[in-house]
Amino acid sequence: MIKHIFFDLDHTIWDFDKNAQETLHELYLHYKLEELGLASAEAFISTYTENNHSLWADYHVGKITKETLRAERFSRTFMQLGVQPERIPQQFEDDYVRITPTKTNLFLGSEKVLAYLQKKYSLHIISNGFKESTLTKMEVSGLNPYFTNVIISEDVGINKPDKAIFEYALDKAKALKHESIMIGDSIEADIRGAQGFGMKAIYFNPLNKELPEDVQWQINHLEELLNHF
Repeated sequence: MIKHIFFDLDHTIWDFDKNAQETLHELYLHYKLEELGLASAEAFISTYTENNHSLWADYHVGKITKETLRAERFSRTFMQLGVQPERIPQQFEDDYVRITPTKTNLFLGSEKVLAYLQKKYSLHIISNGFKESTLTKMEVSGLNPYFTNVIISEDVGINKPDKAIFEYALDKAKALKHESIMIGDSIEADIRGAQGFGMKAIYFNPLNKELPEDVQWQINHLEELLNHF
């Protein structure tokens, strides 16, 4: 019987891409990127999103550091779009990191689902996000009251999919593997990480991506959890 539900935060509850897009639209205008030859905010956002997802995938498995991720995601984007390094706005990354966590867009049904589940289960976050931004997102978006524990990889010193962070999270929650389940959007970090540790996992797949054979359960909308639990 499930007693503890562990959620990923970014791309699972907190709508990272939508919040990032809002911020980047604002920064596109603030920094007058059209004058640098970037014809549209949409093209800039699309290129950034691809770079950011790729770098985060490397960060999850320890191929790059936090500093590398933050240094490269916008420099790559600007240069791929033809902006010379000396013309890249120096404060762009800092402004992005400051503003984005203050955005409050959640995936549809998040608060309804969390309120329902909270009455029946202990809810917890396991996030590979960076500490300061994760705490801001939780606070500003009103998510803290739903969760008993918020485990942040930067605090622990271990990223998902490493088994050790799941072990740490279960110990902190005083939970057992057979009574716990992980819900997240990352096949590698959330699903394979949890399954490799011996936990059940549900893949949150809002874009209906092709399902790998080793993924046992998926949902396309958070409200589907109302029927699962």
